[in-house]
Amino acid sequence: MKPRVALFVDVQNIYYTTKHGFGRNFDYNALWAQVSDKYQIDSASAYAIASTDPKQRQFHHILRGIGFEVKLKPYIQRRDGSAKGDWDVGIALDVFELAPNVDRVVLLSGDGDFELLVERIKARFNTSVTLVSVEQLTAQGLIDSAQEYWPVNDTLLLG
Repeated sequence: MKPRVALFVDVQNIYYTTKHGFGRNFDYNALWAQVSDKYQIDSASAYAIASTDPKQRQFHHILRGIGFEVKLKPYIQRRDGSAKGDWDVGIALDVFELAPNVDRVVLLSGDGDFELLVERIKARFNTSVTLVSVEQLTAQGLIDSAQEYWPVNDTLLLG
């Protein structure tokens, strides 16, 4: 029997790092195939920013069709002109909630803020972590904290 996993995707981080690192888009179908080949996917969540843009909405529908639960958060424009739209706390809470129920967490993000989360779920729940990210744009401490690291490469990119 394959180990059970919970899959968590920081959509904004993956979008911007693959665009910056490779000038290409991430292939979520290839990811799903790669993960499901090795593991049984118990849950899969993709964290994105809500949009009225038809292309963004279509992308969210594609993710749902693959098997992801798409969690949306509004993009917040502050009075001073700055903006906020990240899911770090929401992702961390969901990972912490689901980690004790699976053998492994698969996290897609290069955000170094997740290093403490990875260390904590390993120590508290003895749950293994696979990290998937664009290597040159990922905090080294985050890479080192995961038991398994899959750098984004041609097999996980479109075009």
